[in-house]
Amino acid sequence: MNRLPRLPAPHTLRGRLSLVALATAALLMTVLTVAFNTVMDRHLRHQADDELRNRAAAVATTVDTGGRRVRVVESVNDRLLDANVWIYDGTRLLERPPTASSDDTLTRAAGRLAAGGSPFCTTVRAVNPGFVRLCSGTVPGARGTATVVTALDLAPFRNSARTVLLGSLVLDAVMLLCTYVLTRLAVGRALRPVRTMTDQATQWSAVGSDERFGAARHPVELARLGASLDALLDRIRTVLRHEQQLTGELSHELRTPLTRIIIELDWWRARPRSEADTRATHEVIAEAAQSMRTICDTLLDHTRESAHTPSAAPGTTAVAPVLDRLARNLDTPNRIRTAVDVPDARLEAGVAPALLERVVSPLLANALRYARSTVTVSARPRHGGVRITVTDDGPGVPEAFLHDLFQPGRRADPDDAHDGAGLGLPLARRLARAVGGDVTHDPGHAAGACFLVDLPSG
Repeated sequence: MNRLPRLPAPHTLRGRLSLVALATAALLMTVLTVAFNTVMDRHLRHQADDELRNRAAAVATTVDTGGRRVRVVESVNDRLLDANVWIYDGTRLLERPPTASSDDTLTRAAGRLAAGGSPFCTTVRAVNPGFVRLCSGTVPGARGTATVVTALDLAPFRNSARTVLLGSLVLDAVMLLCTYVLTRLAVGRALRPVRTMTDQATQWSAVGSDERFGAARHPVELARLGASLDALLDRIRTVLRHEQQLTGELSHELRTPLTRIIIELDWWRARPRSEADTRATHEVIAEAAQSMRTICDTLLDHTRESAHTPSAAPGTTAVAPVLDRLARNLDTPNRIRTAVDVPDARLEAGVAPALLERVVSPLLANALRYARSTVTVSARPRHGGVRITVTDDGPGVPEAFLHDLFQPGRRADPDDAHDGAGLGLPLARRLARAVGGDVTHDPGHAAGACFLVDLPSG
């Protein structure tokens, strides 16, 4: 079965609304035009009937029905009154127009009206002059009833009706054109704020701007659109912020193992090495590469989890071995002594080993960076969880910087010659909070800095 071809629709909302308005106006004007011309046609026909009845009444004054026979009385305006007039005595024709024959179309139609007896009007299509309107009227008498039939050429009335129809069609076309143009202009003006809001949303979403539309200066419909766009912009900004944060955290965490790889390669190429030296270099590089892989997996897994709902990372980890391994693998200056204090070797945390490393390693790196002689890492059970404490005997955290301590990208002294990016502490706290723990600073610690890591127990 063949389907009818589908007409192309406008691609813009303004074009579609203008087309709908045009179709609606065309339908309404069609109905009004048909109704108006129907009423006009009936009005003109009634005018013609009234004129015919008036002429029939004038002619009836010249018909004498008081005698034994019906007769026509001659008058001064007889020639004028006899034009297009038929007079019957019953069905017998007494008088007809001088231009009509006894067997033409109009005479036969007049005879039928006279035979009907009662007043009636009809329209007859004659060869010349065209459509003719005929009306009959009766003249009652003592011995019978006479009938007067008058005729009127409808050409002037039909010309008037045709002129009115043509004028109404021209007016409809002008009105439809004006409707289409005005609708496009009105819709375009109404949609201008929407277009402006769209351009602004595109610009703001590209840079993660803080600008928002709000609802104070817009109508209700645009206020709802603005609220939806504001929510979308907030989500886009959050995604951009998470992307930037993930990029910064990856660069921060990968810096240390990458530095180890570069140092080992520089050391190995400095002079000829033995097979044992080469094997040791390979082991260090492999360990650093594995560490980089673990870091990437840990951060990416956490990012995927936090995109839905925060949940504890699966697994249980013995705390002492992880802390010992971190203390051994960190690049510890010769003047700094690192002590690990875990009295209970069976102490376990309810997190994966890689996550425990990622939480504690930034704290250890900071402690080694600012310590004068000693860094201590201890772990104790506490209220159904595990508390890991990292302390150093350095200058401590400046009081003015405590408020920004865990803010990403903030450093107490950017010119202290250290290569930190201010991402380690925020990353440690974010990872710990993602598994139901936390990382805090102990302001009551007297000498140096003290950071507390609280994790769920295994």
